[in-house]
Amino acid sequence: MPCFKQPKHFQSLILLHWPLSYLALFWIVQPLFIYLLFTSLWLLPALYFAWLFLDWKTPEQGGRRSTWVRNWYVWTQIRDYFPITILKTKDLSPEHNYLMGVHPHGLLTFGAFCNFCTEATGFSKIFPGITPHLATLSWFFKIPLIRDYLMAKGVCSVSQPAIDYLLSHGTGNLVGIVVGGVGEALQSVPNATTLILQKRKGFVRTALQHGAHLVPTFTFGETEVYEQVLFQKDSWMYKFQSCFRRLFGFYCCVFYGRGFSRGSAGLLPYPLPITTVVGEPLPVPKIEKPSQEMVDKYHTLYMEALHKLFDQHKTLLGCSKTQKLLFL
Repeated sequence: MPCFKQPKHFQSLILLHWPLSYLALFWIVQPLFIYLLFTSLWLLPALYFAWLFLDWKTPEQGGRRSTWVRNWYVWTQIRDYFPITILKTKDLSPEHNYLMGVHPHGLLTFGAFCNFCTEATGFSKIFPGITPHLATLSWFFKIPLIRDYLMAKGVCSVSQPAIDYLLSHGTGNLVGIVVGGVGEALQSVPNATTLILQKRKGFVRTALQHGAHLVPTFTFGETEVYEQVLFQKDSWMYKFQSCFRRLFGFYCCVFYGRGFSRGSAGLLPYPLPITTVVGEPLPVPKIEKPSQEMVDKYHTLYMEALHKLFDQHKTLLGCSKTQKLLFL
């Protein structure tokens, strides 16, 4: 039985970074705001809804990041729980914009969250002059308060207008996209190094349209911190997951980690090392209307660069020498 350290900060670890908690808050905050409209405190929700109306397009226009939020002390506690680290292989010039592929998705994407949405691992010092943005579901930016919290961390909408805005306004912007998405999350199990990437070419087309350099990343240990129950495609649970995904845009899965007491199962992730390796940027020409052949060419180059990045670091970061990176 592995000997794990005690999870001192499990409240912040789970609640501040769990998509289902955002959904729960949606069903709590929305009715609460409407209820308050009919009380003596009606002015508070009225002012916020007015602000929400005026601020509606901000998530697609660069967001509103907060250095204070990104430097909250709680992020360092999350970092130290696993621990989470970031490894740079090449400098990123502030004179360019970058589109970064984040792999693998894992269940809760702890590595990308801690490394790119906070300053817990010192991103700004490691990559001076670079402003990171991690793209997530547009749906989250429609939830009162949650949208403000996400924007404060530098999270942006994964919508095309939001990404186009960041890649066309100034330089030094790094936009991270979790390419594998929900499909990859539902296949996330320990020791898995299979990525959904072969047919995911939209991010390459966007990079070409803006001349944004492609940056491959791989987070070792991301899939190790939770166990997931996988269901057969003909099972009712798999059909429920598919229905849930269509309705809400994200996944509902059955997973478990460790509990509060040693040796027990629960919702806490296993405290195992997570390391995000940021690869060398792949220069991309700016082509307003790239052909499919051009997209295929740079998509192939990107996959080769990602494969090389994985092979160069796998034995140093917990994978066996025979472990293969597979693309679906």
